Amino acid sequence: MAVINGLLGLAAAGSFWFCALVLAAQPQRAYGSNRGSFGQNKGLVAPPEAGICGSSVTVYGYKCQELEVTTQDGYILSLQRIPEGRVGGGENKRPPVLIQHGVLVDGMTWFLNSPEQNLPMILADNGFDVWIANTRGTRFSRRHTSLDPSQPAFWDWSWDELVTFDLPAIFDFVCGQTGQKIDYVGHSLGTLIALASFSEGKLGNQLKSAALLSPIAYLSHMTTALGVVAAKSFVGEITTLVGLSEFYPKGEPVQNFLNALCAYPGVDCYDLLSALTGINCCLNSSTVDLFLMNEPQSTSTKNMVHLSQTVRDGVVAKYNYGRPDYNVMHYGEARPPVYNLSNIPRDLPLFVSYGGRDALSDVRDVMLLLDDFKFHDVDKLSVQFIKDYAHADFIMGVNAKDIVYNQVVSFFKGQH
Repeated sequence: MAVINGLLGLAAAGSFWFCALVLAAQPQRAYGSNRGSFGQNKGLVAPPEAGICGSSVTVYGYKCQELEVTTQDGYILSLQRIPEGRVGGGENKRPPVLIQHGVLVDGMTWFLNSPEQNLPMILADNGFDVWIANTRGTRFSRRHTSLDPSQPAFWDWSWDELVTFDLPAIFDFVCGQTGQKIDYVGHSLGTLIALASFSEGKLGNQLKSAALLSPIAYLSHMTTALGVVAAKSFVGEITTLVGLSEFYPKGEPVQNFLNALCAYPGVDCYDLLSALTGINCCLNSSTVDLFLMNEPQSTSTKNMVHLSQTVRDGVVAKYNYGRPDYNVMHYGEARPPVYNLSNIPRDLPLFVSYGGRDALSDVRDVMLLLDDFKFHDVDKLSVQFIKDYAHADFIMGVNAKDIVYNQVVSFFKGQH
């Protein structure tokens, strides 16, 4: 039971994208199809040889570059650049925007809707130089200067390392290429790592502004049965329980985990999307199908454990090694240091957009986050509340352009 409770914590903390694992393994009332397990889908995917540019950008008439960035700890990250809109134009320097995805997906998740409806192309068509990040461990970022993904050491990281290494490496690269400060967009885990980074004074000289969609920081008020169980359960070092260093959604161990999850009393896998994320108002079934063809991606089990700790402990802190002496060895203190979000510079322009039906980025938790901004410069903080939106609507909603993305564009343009 302790193992099941711990794994439930992983599921709830893994944001919308984790429930997609279950969507793949179970019949779906919401979309009226039996999809079977991952690896059996046929359709439009981003193959390694084409990359995200070749499969999802240049086919629509946009310029796109496939680039690589090496982090200080040796991970080789894939990065895409859309330097201009479909029409092109203008000699002026275009302001760079970096877009960061959440957990268990990659940069492809931003391109599931049409060019007229997806955020990267909307930004490109509105005069921005768009950069798409891909976190370590995802399909195009599975290389290292000395390690191989088959080695457990390759997966010895949590979102702390995304804060310490991935974001700084990408920011350094983009700033070096453009000579300009960066506007940032994050969704879900992409907001958490940004907030943690901003709170530690990282990226300050390179950052122009930030848009946080469905922000994840505090996770204590998730309104699902799974969230309650996760918040109350003890999550130990899961790698010792299930023998996983790579959390590979398409592998048999995780499929077995899904079966255990779906067998848990009170869990309805037929409607787990709504159960985990809230009732998404505005998803198109063909977009969800395309999502299931391309995602989810691997992450480290340690990262999932860290997310679960965030659920349980109610604070935004560094990874807890589970024993005071281990924490002392890593941090010089018995408990992991806390990311103090109130340290985020008061004059940093922020746009926060959250949904009234989001069961992961719950309204009460967003209120806790906004309380950290109570001394923020009034004219530097913009907050948007969308009553009918849940977690996935911010990425795949058919009306996200009109409701969210146009606001993001206006916000960024207001900083230039």
